[in-house]
Amino acid sequence: MQITANKVATITYILKDNDGTLIDQADKESPFAFILGNGSIIPGLETALEGKSAGDKINVTIEPADGYGDRHDDMIQIMSKDMFEGVEEVTPGMQFHAQTGEGMSVVTVTAVEDDQVTIDGNHPLAGVTLNFDVDVLEVRDPTEEELDHGHVHGPGGHNH
Repeated sequence: MQITANKVATITYILKDNDGTLIDQADKESPFAFILGNGSIIPGLETALEGKSAGDKINVTIEPADGYGDRHDDMIQIMSKDMFEGVEEVTPGMQFHAQTGEGMSVVTVTAVEDDQVTIDGNHPLAGVTLNFDVDVLEVRDPTEEELDHGHVHGPGGHNH
């Protein structure tokens, strides 16, 4: 069976940037399972995996446009610490939900100086070229419940 729209694929992968820095991985003990075509993985990886079968191995480089997009400097803002009501201490790396012109978005605190907090609305991997080494472990039909919920249940997927 091949990976096509609405099929469940279970994979292992190693993800590195162009400097060879490990960003993420999923191994055989904790594989990653997804339904192709529902937006649960980046477009470039979807395209690279389409048509593959269990046992296939691929190495693929994904440019930012087909990954998490380019970085946009206009998504970086400096705000007053007063805007973070109820947060005892604001530190770099913290993430918050913020209302933007495009709906709810996650922003990351990148710096705190005196009463000023710098936030970045870019995805942490925006602007990064991604290098995947992928092994396809399994391809199967999803259950009706998985299709209804839009995600995989069971090993490598979401249990609830």
